[in-house]
Amino acid sequence: MNIAIVGLGLIGGSLARDLKSQINVKVIGVDANEAHQQMAVELGLVDEMVTLDRAIRQSQVIVLAIPVDAIEKLLPELLNMIGDDQVITDVGSTKEFICQSVENHPRRSRYVAAHPLAGTEYSGPKAAISHLFVGKKNIICEKEKSAEDALDLVERIFRSVGLTNLYMQPSDHDKHLAYVSHLSHVSSFMLGMTVLDIEKDESQIFNLASTGFASTVRLAKSNPKTWSAIFAKNNEHLSTALGSYINYLQKFKKAIDDKDLLMTEALMIEANDIKKILS
Repeated sequence: MNIAIVGLGLIGGSLARDLKSQINVKVIGVDANEAHQQMAVELGLVDEMVTLDRAIRQSQVIVLAIPVDAIEKLLPELLNMIGDDQVITDVGSTKEFICQSVENHPRRSRYVAAHPLAGTEYSGPKAAISHLFVGKKNIICEKEKSAEDALDLVERIFRSVGLTNLYMQPSDHDKHLAYVSHLSHVSSFMLGMTVLDIEKDESQIFNLASTGFASTVRLAKSNPKTWSAIFAKNNEHLSTALGSYINYLQKFKKAIDDKDLLMTEALMIEANDIKKILS
């Protein structure tokens, strides 16, 4: 089976690496960045790099691993180009606008909307790692709108790299991801800015930064192009999440300003309940 992966950054490259190691799978790469094309070949992520048009002609499955705004624009065009035995899926971190872009497309059933919940703070083909998806979850949206054979094939592909498939509607997906993923990235970016603004002497940041700081701010190293598109496409849900987050920050600031140890402790005790979700 030929699988084309459009976009060979962290997610696309990691998926390519794992699929390429499987028997009877040929991975065809597509990337607009010439440097990324060369790196993908040198790193052995793909069997060959080709143009998008050629990839579509040669592949049974096309995986879109590009920024979400680009997926939204490209997906309808690709559905116009594929045959009845081909399938398109994606790995975008937002789903509502992407699904809406093909809601009334006559070939909507050949598309499976997906989002593997995996990643690191690094980007580009060199960030691709083996077994990134093992033990992780993959969200599939609007499965009822995908043809049975298309859905089955995409489910099997994601299971083959270690993912467990779950099902959700696009609006629910975007709402929940705003809180458990997108908000944490905003927090990390802004924490990084706050520390850099105060600590002009970068050597002191390096000397004093503990593992706690490093783990909290690591997401600030994420690709701004990727995440600005995610934030724009999920702005309503993310804005609501940010409003709630800011409210808690203001409560905590007031407790600190008032030297109110009881309130400070009460807020942290309440936050400790996250242990019920994350063991």
